[in-house]
Amino acid sequence: MAPTLSSDMTTMRRAAVVVVALASLLAGVAAAGAVTFSATNAASSTAGGKRFGRDIGVAYSRRVLSDASSFCWKTFSQPNPGSRKPVSSVTLVVEDIGGVAFTSGNGIHLSAQYVGGYSGDIKTEAAGVLYHEVTHVWQWDGQGKANGGLIEGIADYVRLKAGYAPGHWGKPGQGDRWDQGYDVTARFLDYCDSLKPGFVAQLNAKMKGGYSDDFFAQILGKNVQQLWKDYKAKYGG
Repeated sequence: MAPTLSSDMTTMRRAAVVVVALASLLAGVAAAGAVTFSATNAASSTAGGKRFGRDIGVAYSRRVLSDASSFCWKTFSQPNPGSRKPVSSVTLVVEDIGGVAFTSGNGIHLSAQYVGGYSGDIKTEAAGVLYHEVTHVWQWDGQGKANGGLIEGIADYVRLKAGYAPGHWGKPGQGDRWDQGYDVTARFLDYCDSLKPGFVAQLNAKMKGGYSDDFFAQILGKNVQQLWKDYKAKYGG
């Protein structure tokens, strides 16, 4: 018996749903494939390298690199690849080096010695460190003109907003100057962003072509020194 018109329409609708689902899946794969993430443990024979392999692992690290990148794009209001730095891959290498970690270009280098010597929850700590370092991959640096304190402060701001601020960080209102860097500047930037949500995204966007302290006044209507005074006063500093 020939199929009825109703059954033909039902079949066509089901086929359309399948096509849409496949298109959505392919779009997701394309978006995810735009940037690749890799991790390598080059210190696997050391105590810290062994701890990395046991408590953190390359699979988890790759996932953090991806999640942190997505979080940076959201924080910097960069939904499209065209608005971001032209980075096609983000890499992590665990090495037998001192310090904590550093980033060069799109490559992150994590200290196995730090991993081995850390006394707390190393998996959470490593995630926080990677969020900081991934920010360096994606943030604009004013074409090299922005001071280091601000660059590090923005990286710690991303770590803060992602929920990975460690307990030893300074509290809001602490610090000697706005560009002291790291947690001090991160807390100050969080205050500035509370005055105008999206401030950090606007600041980062301006830093694509250069840098001036006047960017603060252009966005918030007050110079950075006055903003710092207001911030300190708010917290009794």
